[in-house]
Amino acid sequence: MQRALGTATQARHSARIESTESHRVLDETTRNLRLKRQLAALEQDNFHEDPHANLVWHKSIPKFDDNDVGGGITKSRRSTAGEDGAKKRRKLRTEHSKQRFRKNFNGLLDEESQANKDDPSIAQAYILATAPPSKLPPRKFCAACGFSSKYTCIRCGARYCSIRCRDVHNDTRCLKWTS
Repeated sequence: MQRALGTATQARHSARIESTESHRVLDETTRNLRLKRQLAALEQDNFHEDPHANLVWHKSIPKFDDNDVGGGITKSRRSTAGEDGAKKRRKLRTEHSKQRFRKNFNGLLDEESQANKDDPSIAQAYILATAPPSKLPPRKFCAACGFSSKYTCIRCGARYCSIRCRDVHNDTRCLKWTS
């Protein structure tokens, strides 16, 4: 009987104490590293392809133009078939060049610095352009919804405004950028 009682007391534990011990709290340098990784991921994610580039328009789908909204009588100019073909080719050529020669922002900066090697003041203009630091304290926004936040995550230091946003943060974002 003593043996059964002893094992039962060893198996008992506090879930509250266990949950607080399992959370890892990040120091300030790790929090700054997390913020830099998150910003770098946002910079990479910002450059994307046009989602409407491969859409095919059918003749049966109604087209809503600004000219249709006016309601007034407009004189339409009859165009020849050659004019329409030239316009279409010109439009396709510009779209093709836009797709073919598209560059991200860092590529454009590198190209501009290569073009202005002889004048380093022009080449470094964007990199050296800075605004003075703000006189006001930084505003604190919710990491989940973007509203003004009052609370800070104990583990990672991210901000949130409500219990709902805290739950979203814990489920999807907390400690994501630290590993």
